[in-house]
Amino acid sequence: MTLSSPPRFRIAVTDGDWFRFLRSRPGLDEVNFWMPGGGRGFRALVPGEPLLFKLHAPDNYIAGGGFFGHFSQLPCSLAWEAFGEKNGASTFAEMRRRIERYRRTESPHQDYPIGCIILLAPFFWEREAWIPAPETWAPNIVQGKNYTTADAEGARLWAEVADRLAGMAVQDEVAEQPSLFGDPILVRPRLGQGAFRIVITDAYERRCAATGEKALPVLEAAHILPVAEGGQHQVNNGLLLRSDLHRLYDRGYITVTPDLLLRVSSRLRSEFGNGEIYYPLDRHRIWVPKREEARPSREALEWHADTVFRP
Repeated sequence: MTLSSPPRFRIAVTDGDWFRFLRSRPGLDEVNFWMPGGGRGFRALVPGEPLLFKLHAPDNYIAGGGFFGHFSQLPCSLAWEAFGEKNGASTFAEMRRRIERYRRTESPHQDYPIGCIILLAPFFWEREAWIPAPETWAPNIVQGKNYTTADAEGARLWAEVADRLAGMAVQDEVAEQPSLFGDPILVRPRLGQGAFRIVITDAYERRCAATGEKALPVLEAAHILPVAEGGQHQVNNGLLLRSDLHRLYDRGYITVTPDLLLRVSSRLRSEFGNGEIYYPLDRHRIWVPKREEARPSREALEWHADTVFRP
């Protein structure tokens, strides 16, 4: 695969245990490069730009990387639910232990927020392919530093990265797809399942499209056109729904029309003799994101209403 030079890329300080755990799991489509303190935001990159993994001293090397997809601040429990082992740990308890090396916690049960830098199409090199950290890398850099390929040093570094990526199976992970975030710089990221959930959650401003519910633990990203039917992990193929509504949606007991009206099936009453709490939602207009490109696809909504919904 031949990659064009990005205008910029970021080298980020990377936990060695996180790196080694993920390197031992080939074929990952996404990883959560977490920030233990939560962070107020991440504006160092735009979607599609590379982030490279620079290990802690004494391993002052660039050992891999990925392509920036999305940033979100999440309770650590939700980050685990969304990404599981792609957080760089085999269990939630192990993930917490790694995070807590770098932050204080008030109690062992605190569901503290962490910053989630979601990287797509990650790559992890064996030691013989590692690149020495640039000479301009200062020992006091805590998080990371951006480089530009307009400078000699940045151009040299990226040439080494591109040389190592040549022939790697990155192309399948970043194949041409409709852009989810606007025009990316280097690649068009393809979301994984975890990234899909978080992108939908943020696109809908963390509230259920049907009820306005804001309790994060019960909000789920529903595919309109299921992956099994050829649907993609794209923001316009998703709805953020309360968990019970998500189940009803997947089973055809509710749907959303192309005109964004929620419809509730009469079968809830005829099959279960109940469901009364859902009928007030019938013909209720759902809330959708302000951004046009994040709104649900009319074609996908029509498919669900015609194919899955059971009137």
